[in-house]
Amino acid sequence: MFGNGKKLSTRASAVVTGAGSGIGRAFAEELARRGGAVLCSDINLVSAQETADRIEAAGGRAWAVKCDVSVRSDMEALAEQADALLPEPVNLVINNAGVGVGGKNIGEISLEDWEWTMGINLWGVIHGCHVFAPRLKAQGRGGIINVASTASFAAAPLMGPYNVTKAGVLALSETLAAETAGTGVNVTVLCPTVVNTNIFTSGRIHGGVPPVLSRLIELTGVSAESVAATTLKALDRGQLHVLPQFDARMIWRAKRLLPATYTRGAGLLSRLAAAKR
Repeated sequence: MFGNGKKLSTRASAVVTGAGSGIGRAFAEELARRGGAVLCSDINLVSAQETADRIEAAGGRAWAVKCDVSVRSDMEALAEQADALLPEPVNLVINNAGVGVGGKNIGEISLEDWEWTMGINLWGVIHGCHVFAPRLKAQGRGGIINVASTASFAAAPLMGPYNVTKAGVLALSETLAAETAGTGVNVTVLCPTVVNTNIFTSGRIHGGVPPVLSRLIELTGVSAESVAATTLKALDRGQLHVLPQFDARMIWRAKRLLPATYTRGAGLLSRLAAAKR
């Protein structure tokens, strides 16, 4: 709840990156259901327009814009388009765009894959915070949600680029939260485990998505819609970390209480899983 008694997630003037599918689409649609106006951005304009069309068909307000978050000028242009299209100044930014990369050991995965992942998963969020945080602070009210992952602290083998970028998003979010304390701007970082989205199938997972992961997504993956609703509720409460699933919270605790044991165990489980493929 913010100073004027209004929840930020209600009737927000929002920008969502990676809004063409998955968690980004879920955030956009949930914000529209709450009476918000949403600028849906995605590197795939067709997908972004599909999200905007779904929102408008349900009676909401939405616009679609193409944006490559890895390019700073694209993010700056996105801010200008938000000023032109949204009926009110932006007060909520959701840096969601991301890709999945993995399947090889560090030293084997190409530097091209590293650079591609860093550009989208980390630089995309840096650009979003760099462009929008000063605007929100100047307004004296607003929110930023950065989508990280349990990978930001779980450090699972064979997911080096993904782990590193999501760890960067977590650190960036915690730093920004400290810098915006008392300014009226709240920062929330989302760290889920398995969510039913296409991030793994649309990314660069060498050797394909492991059968064990596909089965895990099928059995335990929560819906993007429930994750979006949980995260918006946390933002309204001024909560920094969001770990929406039980396993995420258990990994968080295990990593902090028994870091060496956790790391050895993660490596062993990875080798056992590889042997069964």
